Amino acid sequence: MARTVGLLALGRPTFDVAFAEETLAAMLGVLDKAGLELVGPRELLMDTDAAQSALASLIERKVDTILVLQVTFTDAAMICEVGERFPGHLAIWSVPEPRIGGRLRLNSFCGLNLASHALGLRDRAFSYVYGSPQDEDILARISDAVMPESRIEPIAPKSGAAAVDEEAQAIASSLAGARIGRIGEHPVGFDTCAYDRDALSALAGVEIDEIALDELFTAANDLGPDQVVETKGLAGRQLRGLEEVDQTQLDRSLRLKVALDQLRKSGGHDAFAIRCWPETFTEYGGAVCGPVSMLGEKRVPCACEADVYGALTQLLLQRTANAPVFLADVVDMDVDDDTGVVWHCGQAPISMAAAGEEPVATIHTNRKMPLLYEFPLKPGRVTFMRISQARGNTFMVIGSGEILERDMAFTGTSGVVRFDSGTKSVLTDMIGAGLEHHIALVYGDHSENLRRVAAALNLSVLEL
Repeated sequence: MARTVGLLALGRPTFDVAFAEETLAAMLGVLDKAGLELVGPRELLMDTDAAQSALASLIERKVDTILVLQVTFTDAAMICEVGERFPGHLAIWSVPEPRIGGRLRLNSFCGLNLASHALGLRDRAFSYVYGSPQDEDILARISDAVMPESRIEPIAPKSGAAAVDEEAQAIASSLAGARIGRIGEHPVGFDTCAYDRDALSALAGVEIDEIALDELFTAANDLGPDQVVETKGLAGRQLRGLEEVDQTQLDRSLRLKVALDQLRKSGGHDAFAIRCWPETFTEYGGAVCGPVSMLGEKRVPCACEADVYGALTQLLLQRTANAPVFLADVVDMDVDDDTGVVWHCGQAPISMAAAGEEPVATIHTNRKMPLLYEFPLKPGRVTFMRISQARGNTFMVIGSGEILERDMAFTGTSGVVRFDSGTKSVLTDMIGAGLEHHIALVYGDHSENLRRVAAALNLSVLEL
C-alpha cells in the first residue's frame, strides 16, 4: 500500500514568485508519478497562517510522511514547527536554480541549510533530497528519500589537528578582549545566528556589546551632509554606475558606513554582527551591504543577520590569514559539474573582485535599494572556515577549494568554487552535520594554520 504523503510547499513573496510557481508545478509533476498518495495543498504557502493551517490538516489526516517542498528560501521556523508537532517521518525537497547571472530567484538550498541546522539542534530526524525536477534520476531519489525512515546522524569531528605552535597560540590569544558589536537581534527562524555570551567568553575571551538597531539608525540620521562626502567619493572611485542608483537611498546607505565607523571608534569594536534586514530597508531606507564591503576591506569584518559566531569566524580567519575575509552563503551545489556557488547580496571586500571586472553599484535584488557592490570573485585558491555550534557542539569547520574563472552565477558578489574534497562530499557534510548557512572564505591556503589555531582553542575540527 502506498504511504500517505502530506505536502507543504513553502515560499516567500520576496523571491521570484512566477518562477517559484513554475518550479512547484514541475515538482508536483514528478511526485504524481511516484506512486504515492499525495494530500494537502498544491500551491505555495507564503505566510505563517496558511502553512500552520495546512500542517494542522495533515496532522488530523494522520499522514505517514510530511514532505516539505522548499521551493524558495524560508527561515527554519515553520519546518521546526512541523518537526515539533508531527511525530512521523519528515522529508525536505530542495531545488537548484539556473546559474544565468541574474538574481538569485529561489535560494532554495539556503533554506534547506537553515532547516538542517535547526532540526539538528533539536535532534529531530529528517531525510532530504536536493535536485531538480528535470534530473533523470529524481523520481528514484524522491522515492528513496520519502519512503524509508532515514535519520541523518551528526558527523563526528575528525581527529588529527596539528600540534599547537607559538604563532597559533598568539592568534588564538589575540581574541581575548576582542569586542564584537551585535547590532539588533538575529531574525526569527535563524538559529544559525544564535549565540551564548558565556560560551563565547569561555571559548575565546571575546566580549559582546549588544547595541539596539535604532542606535545605528539614529547615529546615521544625525550625520551632516559633509560627513558622508569622503565615503561617497570612495564608493565612486571603486564602483561604476554610482550615479544611476537612487541618490537619496544611496546617501542613507553611505551614512550607515560612517555611523558604523563612529560606533567602532567609540566602542572599541573589532567586528560587528548586524541585523541587516528587513529594518534597514523597511524602517531606515538604505542597504548596509555596501558599507559592509567597505569595512571588510579595511579589516573590520561584519556579519549580516546579527550572526555573532559569523563575526567571530571572520575575525579569527582574518587574523590567521592576515587578509580580508568574506562571509558567504553556499547557495547552489552541482554534483555533476562538481562545483558550488558562494554568494552574498553584495558585500565581499573589493580586493576579491576578478581582474578586468569593473565592480558595479547596484541595488538589493529583493528590497530594491542601494548600495550593493556587484562583481564576480577572482579565480584562485581559497580556504573556508566556520566556528560552528551545530547539534549543540562547538568545533571548527575547515575546507578548501578553487574559485574558478566562470561567468557570474548570480548577481551580488559570488563565485563558482570547486571544493578539494568534491561537491557531493561537501553537500553531505553540510546537511548531514547540520552546519550553519554562513561560512567565511579567504584567499590562499590556510588550512594547516587553522588546524593549529583550533588546537590552541581546544576545538575539534570537521574537514569539509
